[in-house]
Amino acid sequence: MSDARTVTAAAAQVAPDLEIPGGTLNKVCALIEEAAGQGVELIVFPETLVPYYPYFSFVRAPAFSGPDHLALYQQAVTVPGPEIDRVAALARRHAMVVVLGVNERDQGTLYNTQVVLDRDGRLLLKRRKITPTHHERMIWGQGDASGLTVVDSGVGRIGALACWEHYNPLARYALMTQHEEIHCAQFPGSMVGQVFADQIEAAMRHHAAESGCFVVNATGWLENHQIEAITTDPAQQKALRGGCMTMIVSPEGKVLGQPLTEGEGLCVAELDMGLILKRKRMMDSVGHYARPELLSLMIDRRPAATSHDLTRYGGDSDPAFAIARSDDDECEQQALRAAAHQ
Repeated sequence: MSDARTVTAAAAQVAPDLEIPGGTLNKVCALIEEAAGQGVELIVFPETLVPYYPYFSFVRAPAFSGPDHLALYQQAVTVPGPEIDRVAALARRHAMVVVLGVNERDQGTLYNTQVVLDRDGRLLLKRRKITPTHHERMIWGQGDASGLTVVDSGVGRIGALACWEHYNPLARYALMTQHEEIHCAQFPGSMVGQVFADQIEAAMRHHAAESGCFVVNATGWLENHQIEAITTDPAQQKALRGGCMTMIVSPEGKVLGQPLTEGEGLCVAELDMGLILKRKRMMDSVGHYARPELLSLMIDRRPAATSHDLTRYGGDSDPAFAIARSDDDECEQQALRAAAHQ
């Protein structure tokens, strides 16, 4: 794409609907319509916004979280599925790229999933958070590196990470090596307090400057009555306030537009894509500033598999047995050669 272009981007700070099934999805659709009225070409929503982030797991002991966890299963979405189709139709109608965080149900497991829909409604990317954080490990399964992929969209090359994945430098570097132009970040918000908001700002500005890309970050929000519905303990309620920093950052680390730290709304800014080349001329972390002969990244992008079909080999007495555990074509060839030499 040409460097001489601008993209109107929006990061949405949204409170989920914790009472009415499907209510959060209705809010997402309404915000897409609102953003379209402002000429937005790319919109990013918070982490697992649909149906809601499992705030209960942050303040409630696992032994008492079963009913809430089950309720989350019952409202979780499939990808693809009818909820995603509804958002895709709006993306297509308004020629808008949409990045949405969902709780994805895959049989008996939930995943923290990021969905990227192109401006024609096509599903460009479905990626799962590779390591759920702390309390989240009781809620979601682990993703794999197959989702650490930058995709070409109608507004540029998009990469995405969720929350504390931004503290995994190799995950960020995996996207940087693919020359992301717009990094879409998602956090739950309404947790931990001001220190969380400060950490988000530092992480987003650092990634923008280090990667030489724009960062569009969306965080969630909880209203007071929602916090009180989650827990009646004043200490636990305090833990569910603050920690919001919805913002957009330029490749130079400069904050664009007006960040949101309270309430619901849209942070909107114009992305001057020419700033990417301006930044990378000075410091390209995966180009002229890299030292691959000294430092490099190895990444296994194969989707994780829970079973491997070894029936075409001779069993554990066959020297090909160990090699055949991988579905990789090269490993299959090695296995066949080993069998031939037996």
